[in-house]
Amino acid sequence: MAATARADKLDTTLVNGPHDDDLGWDLRWDAVSWYSVEDDVRRLRQRIFKASQVGDLKRVRNLQKLMLRSRSNTLHSVRRVTQQNAGRKTPGVDGQVALTSLDRGEVAVAVHRHTTSWQARPVKRVFIPKANGKQRPLGIPVLVDRVQQARVANALEPEWEARFEPRSYGFRPGRGCHDAIEAIYWTLKGRRSKRQWVLDADLSAAFDRIDHDRLLDHLGTFPARGMVAGWLRAGVLDRGRFAPTEEGTPQGGVISPMLLNIALHGMEQAAGVRYLRCDPHGVETKADAPVLVRYADDFLVMCHTKAQAEQVWHRLEQWLAPRGLSFNVDKTHIVHVEQGFDFLGFNVRRYRGGKLLIKPSTAAVKRIRQRLATEVRSLLGSNAETVIRRLNPIIRGWAGYYRNVVSKEVFSAVDNHMWGHLYRWALRTHPNKSRHWVVDRYFGKFNPARNDRWIFGDHESGRYVRQFAWTKIVRHTVVMGMASPDDPALDRYWAQRRRKTHSLVGGRTASLLIHQQGRCTACGAFLLHAEHGPQSPQEWEQWTRSITRAIHKNALGMSDPDGDDQTTSRLIHTHCRGRHQFQRNGSSTSAGRPSGLA
Repeated sequence: MAATARADKLDTTLVNGPHDDDLGWDLRWDAVSWYSVEDDVRRLRQRIFKASQVGDLKRVRNLQKLMLRSRSNTLHSVRRVTQQNAGRKTPGVDGQVALTSLDRGEVAVAVHRHTTSWQARPVKRVFIPKANGKQRPLGIPVLVDRVQQARVANALEPEWEARFEPRSYGFRPGRGCHDAIEAIYWTLKGRRSKRQWVLDADLSAAFDRIDHDRLLDHLGTFPARGMVAGWLRAGVLDRGRFAPTEEGTPQGGVISPMLLNIALHGMEQAAGVRYLRCDPHGVETKADAPVLVRYADDFLVMCHTKAQAEQVWHRLEQWLAPRGLSFNVDKTHIVHVEQGFDFLGFNVRRYRGGKLLIKPSTAAVKRIRQRLATEVRSLLGSNAETVIRRLNPIIRGWAGYYRNVVSKEVFSAVDNHMWGHLYRWALRTHPNKSRHWVVDRYFGKFNPARNDRWIFGDHESGRYVRQFAWTKIVRHTVVMGMASPDDPALDRYWAQRRRKTHSLVGGRTASLLIHQQGRCTACGAFLLHAEHGPQSPQEWEQWTRSITRAIHKNALGMSDPDGDDQTTSRLIHTHCRGRHQFQRNGSSTSAGRPSGLA
């Protein structure tokens, strides 16, 4: 296949844009070579990154134009929006979704053909609950706009990945909230740590207040600058009423988090952060400078004195104003590290003796206890297997998010809380039975690896409710320096981090992921997207719920060199089962380059 002939060259017959005389097509979506598509997009992103890294702006712009014309980019973006994203079933104001192979093929061709005549549509206003009980407004773009945003993001993101500040961790490939927490730990740990005061900052409605003109100025001569301007000013449709958007970027769009990062780029310099060393392999801050750690619009600044923290607050206030942003005064405060503070659901505090401990925050523990109680109460009248299916993803998700900090005591306390609710559920389910009968029916040594006879389970299926305390505490390794998955010099480094992500799955699935190098045996693409892992307890819960849906354990017929058949367990995407059947029927995946995309 041409795409794999030379690792250092792009397959220009696939990447180049459409020609007017080559638009007849018969797209077989299930036959597309996704390995080649992802490889072409990855290498073109790396070329943009390298050009931006050396400051060759002319080459950056030319490569971005190539990315915006790329058929591989179009296919990659359609697949991301319609197959991989959690919101793929959520329509915009036009009510359109693409959940079948035929629909996805039609979207791919329509998007690639009509980019020049494209016009942004208003976003649909929806509300989701926040952790504090309030509602968070989201703006859901129409399907075609989401695909276009994904295409533009692949062109814009690698340019800025080469420029972004090293301690910016939110909504960036290969980075996440655990990197931010680990960076805080390494800054504040130890008795001799000189940074004692923390500016715990909160911005007022950052996504909704970004100044459009200032943001577009940051984009400069980016080829798709006009498309970005169209999305910013497309307006919002809320219950049939249209409202123009004169500021802000609606949460819910594919490109919105990256635009926020671009708007906030330069915050470290404005806060007075200075580096002795800053490269992809590590950073070293000057001894007298503060340290700023940012996750999207949540950030904190670790300072030497209270006066320095107040000075940083004043400087950032002036820096934010031209960008249309401001501090939420009620939630922004300066605290000593011995008082402790909450950040991203964690509590960070230095205790007596100078020991710094990071634990799940009190508010987070209260929320999970309430969630477990509500779930168990709602299951009265259900059978044990339903209870197990409902609780296990919640337990895995919450424990997975907090497994990198000092959580053992909290895990045990939450286990005790959950056990009490399960015991009461069992008693209420059988009010006419004795306690001994109830215990024999629902509790026992279901987990052979644990000498515990009080595990809640179902004797018929053998399934049981997991415990939080079974999750092993593993320290997270912070991403080094300015490292980015788009840097071709760090391919081996990111492959190693992906292998660590595979181990989080656990069991036989983890072994298969490592054996398959994380790739689907049917399409060749990555099974798990390590560059965009779950970033909250809710996302971890969704991830654990969907992993069994997104990955299907399938027995594939394999042949050894001698021709003898053997059955081996392999992992494939659920949506690749149709592709596997397509291959077994005698069709070739190499024929899957759609002529309709020229």
